[in-house]
Amino acid sequence: MTSREFARLSVSIVVPVLNEEATIQAALGRLCRDFPDCELVVVDGGSTDATVEIASLHATVVHSERGRAKQMNAGARHCTGEVLWFIHADTEIHHAALAQIRAVMCDPHVVGGGLTLRFDHRSPGLNYLARTSNLRARHLRHIFGDQAMFIRRKDFDELGGFPDLALMEDLEMSRRLNRRGPLAFLPATSTASARRLVEHGVWRMIVFMQYLKLLYFAGVDPERIRRRYAAGPPRLPRRSRKATSGQRVSSA
Repeated sequence: MTSREFARLSVSIVVPVLNEEATIQAALGRLCRDFPDCELVVVDGGSTDATVEIASLHATVVHSERGRAKQMNAGARHCTGEVLWFIHADTEIHHAALAQIRAVMCDPHVVGGGLTLRFDHRSPGLNYLARTSNLRARHLRHIFGDQAMFIRRKDFDELGGFPDLALMEDLEMSRRLNRRGPLAFLPATSTASARRLVEHGVWRMIVFMQYLKLLYFAGVDPERIRRRYAAGPPRLPRRSRKATSGQRVSSA
C-alpha cells in the first residue's frame, strides 16, 4: 500500500451507549476533534436519558437491542469504513491512535488489534491492572473492549461480527481474530474510566474479573457470568464492633 493509499484508508468509529448523558458530550466532542475524517456511529441500546439527543448532534445514531455485542454489530452494519474501530463512551483515545492504526493496517495480513490501556486515576492496583492487561494483549493477543479494539472490515464480516454473548464478546472476538492472522498492539493509549473499579475496590475487582474469566474458559453460560458481573464482587464481612474496638485506624 502506498503512502497515499495509507492516508485514504477509511476508518469507522462505533460507540455503543446506554444512558451516557453525563459523558457522551465530552466523549463525542473529543472524537470529532481528534479524528474528523472518521465516520462516527453511535449505537443506543435503549437509553432513557438524553443520550440520544446529545449524540445526534455529533454522530449518526442507530438503535439496537441492549447488549454490547448486539449494539456493536448493529453499528458495524451502518458503517462504510475499511476498518471498524470500537470505542467505549467512557474512554479517552490518544490523538496518535488513528495514524498508528492506518500504518499497521497497511499490512494486509493484520486483521486488527488494540491500544495500550491506562486508567484515568493512578494507584498501585490500577497500575498493576493496566500493566498486566497490556502484557496479556501483547503476548496472548487477548484484547478487551477498553483497549479500543479495531478490526479489518473484511475479517469482521467473514467472522459474522461479534459473537452474540452476554459478556466476554470482546475476548472471544480477539481469540477468533488471532486464529485468522496477526493482531497488532499499538503504543497509543486508551484511557479507561476507573470508576467501577474504585467503587468496588480495585484489588477485589481484579480478583473478581479473573474469576469471571476462569468461569468463561470453563464453559459457564455467558448469561450467568453477566448476571454475576452485574451483581459485583462479594462483599467482605463486616468486622464486629467488639472485634475492632480499641484498634487505631490510620489514614492513608
